[in-house]
Amino acid sequence: MNIQITARKFTARDTLKDLIRAEVSNLQKFSDEILDVEVVLSYQNVKDSIKEVELIAKLPGSILTAKDSSDEYTKSVKAAVDKIQRQIRKRKTKREADKKLNLES
Repeated sequence: MNIQITARKFTARDTLKDLIRAEVSNLQKFSDEILDVEVVLSYQNVKDSIKEVELIAKLPGSILTAKDSSDEYTKSVKAAVDKIQRQIRKRKTKREADKKLNLES
């Protein structure tokens, strides 16, 4: 799985990049089909300092995306990874249901 981290309008620290890599590599527990993950970090309003994270996971036949924003990048990254996990689980259960239907007919 390739992990690409992009920081818009700032330079991300190595500690933040390491945290992102650790969180994103946990997604492999849910699916070993993940080819690439792109993480885009940005912020809105300098005075409010809202940190925004966008996660794009590429799997064979589909692309899963999740966005989250909060006052810290760590919170946003964890929330976006949770959203992708839910999407992967949902995709798996749909595929398993389809297999059962195909076997029964």
